[in-house]
Amino acid sequence: MSDKIPDYAASDYFKFALAGAIGCGSTHSSLVPIDVVKTRIQLEPTVYNKGMVASFKKIIGEEGAGALLTGFGPTLLGYSIQGAFKFGGYEVFKKQFIDLLGYDTACNYKNSVYMGSAAIAEFIADIALCPLEATRIRLVSQPTFANGLIGGFSRILKEEGMGSFYNGFTPILFKQIPYNIAKFLVFERASELYYGIAGAKETLSSSVNTGITLLSGLTAGLAAAIVSQPADTLLSKVNKVKKAPGQSTVGLLAQLAKQLGFVGSFAGLPTRLVMVGTLTSLQFGIYGTLKKSLGCGPTIEIGGGGH
Repeated sequence: MSDKIPDYAASDYFKFALAGAIGCGSTHSSLVPIDVVKTRIQLEPTVYNKGMVASFKKIIGEEGAGALLTGFGPTLLGYSIQGAFKFGGYEVFKKQFIDLLGYDTACNYKNSVYMGSAAIAEFIADIALCPLEATRIRLVSQPTFANGLIGGFSRILKEEGMGSFYNGFTPILFKQIPYNIAKFLVFERASELYYGIAGAKETLSSSVNTGITLLSGLTAGLAAAIVSQPADTLLSKVNKVKKAPGQSTVGLLAQLAKQLGFVGSFAGLPTRLVMVGTLTSLQFGIYGTLKKSLGCGPTIEIGGGGH
């Protein structure tokens, strides 16, 4: 089955990473207003307690429309970097797993290949993302904290030290790794399902293929949002609350989780379903289009039933 396993050059992985960076950076930054509202609902549910539309109106009325773009800089930079590692890394590790296992074995365990590739890629991506995500959340939760990415990043670094950027690393892993596993696993399996209904990819028009990619991405995004919502709420909280003297990050997380409770951990879910479903669909759509435009090597498709 070696004909189904393309040989990638370093330039192919660079193109995968570039396509992922553009896809993630552009979609996340375009949805900053929704993310601002979602974060405010998570942080102050008693203040923003009348839904997404009412929260939009409240923020604009009290702070002006510009407040909805708070955190744009760290969002664009952070998620561009994360997207490069997320999509590029997924292609790298999927290829490595298939080479290690052999194509036939990989077919039998393709769910595990998808999940393992997504988890490793996301872990590396989160190391790069975490400082910028901490800056974004601080700017959104404390609008007067600093003016933009450089100001916010510099102030946190000066006043709290480098370690403060990684206070949310544990919850970001709990959020992003399940999110990314669900994102790629559900996308791959949803694509199989939809192509099984519509017909082989090669026989369909480019518009139908794009439609299936977008639909698969939407399906993946909704699943990923639900799986990762509790940790997303916790991440918003942990980047706003300072640890007590001698308190560990794990101790702070346990304290916040207890305060939130099960229902509280899903605060802002409807808003996040809209945001994540939309951006995931667009990410896969942009990623697929850019791969063709950049002349990337063909994506490895794993056949068989899978476990």
